Amino acid sequence: QVQLIESGGGLVQAGDSLRLSCAASGLTFRMNVMGWFRQAPGKEREFVAAISQSGGTTYYPDSVKGRFTISRDNAKNTVSLQMDSLKPEDTALYYCAARTGVNLNPRGTTYNYWGQGTQVTVSS
Repeated sequence: QVQLIESGGGLVQAGDSLRLSCAASGLTFRMNVMGWFRQAPGKEREFVAAISQSGGTTYYPDSVKGRFTISRDNAKNTVSLQMDSLKPEDTALYYCAARTGVNLNPRGTTYNYWGQGTQVTVSS
């Protein structure tokens, strides 16, 4: 049974940093592209970051590029999202996701497994 368990969310002020982590089990972690997505109330799910199987390639949308950094540790089966210079518009439920294949696809429908999410709230 595949499990993705996110942690690290919380309430912070604008300009602060936060680091999210996702622990994976039940899958061959090093063979999966890992991604982070977020969804704010009343809004569609949004792609945040993706990282290749080896960790050598990353992909971000313009909305977080330069502020967020995704990384992974294949020895520990974990993927992290370092979020700096947080803004109120970053407030959302953040999900970790895994997909087979090699493309850093931003479409959530291409991901096979999802975590339950961790809440990030940024106050102004």
